[in-house]
Amino acid sequence: MTEELFREDSYLRTCDARVVAVDEAGVVLDRSVCYPLGGGQPGDTGTLSWEGGTSRIVDTRYGADGDIRHVVAEGEAPPKGARVDVEIDWERRYRHMRMHTAMHLLGAVLPYGVTGGNISADKSRLDFDMADTVDKEAVEAALAKLVAGDHPVSCRWISEAELDEQPDLVRTMSVQPPRGKGRIRLLEVAGVDLQPCGGTHVRSTAEVGAVRIGKVEKKGRQNRRVNLLLDD
Repeated sequence: MTEELFREDSYLRTCDARVVAVDEAGVVLDRSVCYPLGGGQPGDTGTLSWEGGTSRIVDTRYGADGDIRHVVAEGEAPPKGARVDVEIDWERRYRHMRMHTAMHLLGAVLPYGVTGGNISADKSRLDFDMADTVDKEAVEAALAKLVAGDHPVSCRWISEAELDEQPDLVRTMSVQPPRGKGRIRLLEVAGVDLQPCGGTHVRSTAEVGAVRIGKVEKKGRQNRRVNLLLDD
């Protein structure tokens, strides 16, 4: 299995690695800083460089066997066994980190069950199991207060059995944290939020910066979609 360096340090931008497999689904490395598509967060893009060549990583995904697949253009893959330097598109990744952390803040401000969500560098959204209207100004003010509070953001691991003893940690209603590895990764925003999450995040809410609420959409009698934007 690919060693997931991004799990322990979201700020790693580069690493060296060895190519262990190449097929039509992508390039498999023994270790990587690239986050694969999952949890509503897009897969990283970037570059692979080796002696004699460079290829563009256009997406990163999990393969059917659980390995991380670095998707490159046809004919641009490095040879199996090659030593490569991996570099992510940092500006894009960092926006995903800010967005993902902001989504946790939004979930803390609107304490309803989550029925869906999606993250991108430009706009993100969360769908809530709620019939109430959303006071956009009040939500934006609450988010600004959490950002200004400079709350530390960190990750830790618990066992699957420990999660079973604390089912309220899971906010998502239709998706459960992936199991089978014996442990679950928790994202903690100190004093604000604690729940399972495998995504990449900033170290402090202050790094999120200014955010604003975009369109609020009624997706059903008991479902509201709240769009979130970074106000750069």
